[in-house]
Amino acid sequence: MAKQEPEEQPSADGEGVPVKSRKKLFVLIGAAFLAVLKPEKQLLVDGEGVPVKSRKKLFVLIGAAFLAVLVSAGGAAFFFMGGGEEPAEPVVDAAPVRQQAIYQSMDPAFVVNFTHEGRRRYLQVNVVLMGRDPEAMTALVQHLPLLRNELVLQLSSEEFSTLLTPEGKEALRERATLAVKSMLEKELGNPVIETVLFTNIVLQ
Repeated sequence: MAKQEPEEQPSADGEGVPVKSRKKLFVLIGAAFLAVLKPEKQLLVDGEGVPVKSRKKLFVLIGAAFLAVLVSAGGAAFFFMGGGEEPAEPVVDAAPVRQQAIYQSMDPAFVVNFTHEGRRRYLQVNVVLMGRDPEAMTALVQHLPLLRNELVLQLSSEEFSTLLTPEGKEALRERATLAVKSMLEKELGNPVIETVLFTNIVLQ
């Protein structure tokens, strides 16, 4: 009676994966990469054709899985490296504190004569200079005679009729402010004041 040979069993690696199956898997992977390089040709694996549509679907699935792994790893790294901490509040520079107003009176009151419609008229106005820089306001004191002269010339050049309305008086105050600032700019290199104030004005 002839001795029956035992049927040959497929060899397996240390993880219990048959060598033949593993080789087939490698061939499939290699075929997929070759399909990327030469998509116009249909590759054959173990005599079976791999449709192009199936290859594309396989690549999409592999890419999606790879992307999911990257996102998961990135999220874990962000969490463990302090991603859960609250963002620091932006530092906002404090607004500069506005200096207190300083007033310099120009006593005595200015008196200017006019001739209006054949009659003698006059203007009397009390002037105060307002600024905020203590040093600059102190420095302008020595120039008060020069500033008085500038304001007398400015007041004398006005038309008496235009000063009879509130708008005319306000326009005069603005022109006086510009005249004083211009003079101080020449003398001190700084306009110093913010405005000229008329604390009292009389037209007669």
